Amino acid sequence: MARKLAVIGAGLMGSGIAQVAAQAGWEVTLRDLTDDALTRARSGIESSLGRFVAKGRLTAELAEETLGRVATTTDLDAAAEADIVVEAVFERFDIKAELLRTLDGLVKDTAVLASNTSAIPITKLAAATAHPERVVGTHFFSPVPVMALCELVRGHRTSDETLAAAREFAESTGKTCIVVERDVAGFVTTRLISALVVEAVKLYESGVATAEDIDTACRLGFGHAMGPLATADLTGVDILMHATENIHTESADGKFAPPEIMRRMVDAGDLGRKSGKGFFAY
Repeated sequence: MARKLAVIGAGLMGSGIAQVAAQAGWEVTLRDLTDDALTRARSGIESSLGRFVAKGRLTAELAEETLGRVATTTDLDAAAEADIVVEAVFERFDIKAELLRTLDGLVKDTAVLASNTSAIPITKLAAATAHPERVVGTHFFSPVPVMALCELVRGHRTSDETLAAAREFAESTGKTCIVVERDVAGFVTTRLISALVVEAVKLYESGVATAEDIDTACRLGFGHAMGPLATADLTGVDILMHATENIHTESADGKFAPPEIMRRMVDAGDLGRKSGKGFFAY
């Protein structure tokens, strides 16, 4: 019997998770609030698979089979029979907690509830449910079909069985996993990139160096594939700002406080690549 996955949220992260799972043989249900969002997601998956075919990394037949394993729906009840449910909705605690609370009363007893949050403590999200032992963090990276890492996060009450099931799922999609054993805000990866991005933005904001030179310093001086400001643009200035805010709120550590210029950029809609302008123009 095919393993069943439900992904809640059909944005870039959700559709990416759906794609890699379907490629690995999972029967995937991708759920969002509107048919338009689902149409965009399915088109995005089809385009992504097409690029893999064009590069010789996937046959046309396997791409077609992958797409055939992804069903779309606006009905949350469709997650009821899933073995694993991954929420990949907007990075806000109240939205994620309410969704997990609803899913907890909907899914079967053996299902794992996973959150793709990049910064919100899993323990806080799990506390919204009646079964915190089955809640775990599965932090994939964008673009999911390309990035090789999945950060698994154990909440205070996450069971060994839940963590093992999450690892098995992530590894089945070809990801290498690291495990965050103590549930701190931002985990490992988001804390590291947030601290670097915040300091880079401060240097840029105060006129110490241009955005181009700051990123060049990190690429050539530290061997980073991408500079921190280009990373912010790729991730979304708004997404990264919310992540740093979450870490700052939880940790009260001033190094994670978003610089004012990030807030003004978000106010102005300069969100990075998705808006055509961020720290760089696209």
